[in-house]
Amino acid sequence: MTLTEAADFRAESEALHSILADLPEPAFATPTQFKGWTIDDVLVHLHFWNRAADLSAQDEDAFQRMIAPVVAALQGGKGMRAPEDAAVPERGPALRDAWITHARGMATRWIDMDPKTRLPWAGPSMSARSSITARQMETWAHGFEVFDTLGHIRTESDRLRNIVVLGVNTFGWSHKVNGLDVPETMPALALTAPSGALWDYGDDAAGRITGPALDFAAVVTQTRALSDTSLQVEGAVAQTWMEHAQCFAGPPNPPPAPGTRHVKS
Repeated sequence: MTLTEAADFRAESEALHSILADLPEPAFATPTQFKGWTIDDVLVHLHFWNRAADLSAQDEDAFQRMIAPVVAALQGGKGMRAPEDAAVPERGPALRDAWITHARGMATRWIDMDPKTRLPWAGPSMSARSSITARQMETWAHGFEVFDTLGHIRTESDRLRNIVVLGVNTFGWSHKVNGLDVPETMPALALTAPSGALWDYGDDAAGRITGPALDFAAVVTQTRALSDTSLQVEGAVAQTWMEHAQCFAGPPNPPPAPGTRHVKS
């Protein structure tokens, strides 16, 4: 059995690497529109958690030791930046090279893994498929602020479906994490894939969301404000979901304010 999502993770990493390959060293300190994180900060975050996920499949004790400082910092309300920075000393081109070298190796190691293998994580355990999909999602989502900052528009492909499915699967979580009751039925989705295919999910009885799959993925990963997309949202359940969508773990996060996340000219 092949874990095809590992190839998608690699392709996502290569897409981000393509705009960083020739980036001059000073540019890695450029702040992005995401919490003021620099490009270096983005790569530190991706590299740390890629390594953590990879280690979760190799040595659970070592994995727990690696993430312990981050878990302690989060529990203490201090955030994860300091322990991540301490664990990843490289910066600039050296960090870029360490990150992409590891991502390529990880994709190769994971391609033949049983997708159903259970792996430990900072929260509940995950299947190997869910873990590598989360790594693709993080690379895509945090890649957004790098593409925006450098003035590039990413060429999307239908590997975006992995992120759309993650958004669908976290319909209930998006409500729970925000202290909202979970509706019995998920609204219908009619999303146009990058290839032009139509991706359908849900039930019209609870409302309807139509538009580009890219825009749906951007909303559930909180890389774009809903009003900055071309999604058409019909019904109260659909509106509440899109206003609180969060396909990642952790405490509730507010979506970006309208107009704050965009491609810089």
